[in-house]
Amino acid sequence: MGSERTPLAPDWLTARESTDDLEAKLFPADTARTPEGELILGGVPVSELAASYGTPLYVVSENDFRARARGFREAFSHAFAPETSVDVFYAGKAFLTTHAARWAAEEGLNIDTASGGELAIALAAGVEPTRIGLHGNNKSDAEITRAVELGIGRIVADSVEEIDRISAIASSLGRSALVMLRLTPGVHASTHEYIATAHEDQKFGLSLTPAPGTQTTSANPYLGSPAWTAVQRALGAPGVELLGLHCHIGSQIFEPTGFELAAQKLIAFLAQITAHHGVVLEELDLGGGHGIAYTEADHPRPPEEIAQALAAAVRSACAEHGIGIPRISIEPGRSIAGPAGVTLYTAGTTKDVVVKDSLTRRYIAVDGGMGDNARPVLYDADYSAVLASAQVTGEHLLSRIVGKHCESGDIVVRNVYLPAAVSRGDLLAVPATGAYCHSLSSNYNYLTRPAVVAVRNGQAQLLIRRETEEMMLARDTGYTTGQA
Repeated sequence: MGSERTPLAPDWLTARESTDDLEAKLFPADTARTPEGELILGGVPVSELAASYGTPLYVVSENDFRARARGFREAFSHAFAPETSVDVFYAGKAFLTTHAARWAAEEGLNIDTASGGELAIALAAGVEPTRIGLHGNNKSDAEITRAVELGIGRIVADSVEEIDRISAIASSLGRSALVMLRLTPGVHASTHEYIATAHEDQKFGLSLTPAPGTQTTSANPYLGSPAWTAVQRALGAPGVELLGLHCHIGSQIFEPTGFELAAQKLIAFLAQITAHHGVVLEELDLGGGHGIAYTEADHPRPPEEIAQALAAAVRSACAEHGIGIPRISIEPGRSIAGPAGVTLYTAGTTKDVVVKDSLTRRYIAVDGGMGDNARPVLYDADYSAVLASAQVTGEHLLSRIVGKHCESGDIVVRNVYLPAAVSRGDLLAVPATGAYCHSLSSNYNYLTRPAVVAVRNGQAQLLIRRETEEMMLARDTGYTTGQA
């Protein structure tokens, strides 16, 4: 019996009898199946990974990670040559371990950090401070002080008040801080509202829009805007060396229009700075947030296409305003780590639930959930999955993979066709989990957090140890001191 499409399934979901085509699109490039149908990740059978490290388990293909990092660097360097150079910053917030930081650095990428903790991991990995950036909308004095003392490559200032704090700290240390200003160009990215970061009504950056009641001029429409005020403050602040401008319009974006419009707006602003202050800012960071494929409905653009489109927009805008092309930096974000990662789960309880009009959905509970992948509950994020322990051809049922946390919203994969034969003990693999799953993991319901393992050329390497109950309890003073 084959699979029959059910009205409960979303329009984009294809009824399946096998999943070979799905694996090729969503899984790391070095994914395969044994002749018996077992999934192979980076040359290592999933049964070996589960036996050695347990489940849930984050598995990252080192070769795939490196290839994607190298692909962005080469594509953007080629697209902007010969006029200017391009720096690619790996977004530490997506997935960061000392090993991942080293992989990125060895492939020629810089590291973008968003906290003192992320900065500490990059440093522990041996990344040169000059190749590290520090973001954040509410940096502590300790974070700024450490960044200035280390001489990191850039501090991305998020407010006028922060410029003053950087100036005071740098001056007290007798140092000069390299600073970029994060601007919000008013571009509404086509993504979930929680990960759109360049529209006006949100916490990040400095708006280009003048304050109400401000008298602007035709020569300078930015007078009175937080962004213009920040430029004036940074140019005159002791201990601050203003490198350039930065923006980031959001995450998981497929359409090119938002990036191109943001580039045009920032280049127009750069031209105003040169015209009014006689200063040429040397760098322009156009952010990233390029989308990846989580399901068959997603169609991300290759790095070469993204780079060529953005380079054309930058060249056109610079020519229009009569300025040279600045040094460019980008932040591909999840596009590097996301597709390189797979999460393995062990199936537990299964239930067939009548939803409506006698239509049935199969629920498959696994040994993890929202504690190891918070994105579905945070953003209504969609994922896919395959049976990893065997390849079954035949009847597939519309299924929902759910976790073991005490929340009805604890959903790992909302809609997927899986073999009717899936039962307790089978291994399931959820692809495209390399970004934000490990980073957002928690101990909700006091589940221990999974291990992280890298696979490469048939070898597995433990990156992050599986958390134990003793590790969790060590933070509880009643346990560590023996006092209730």
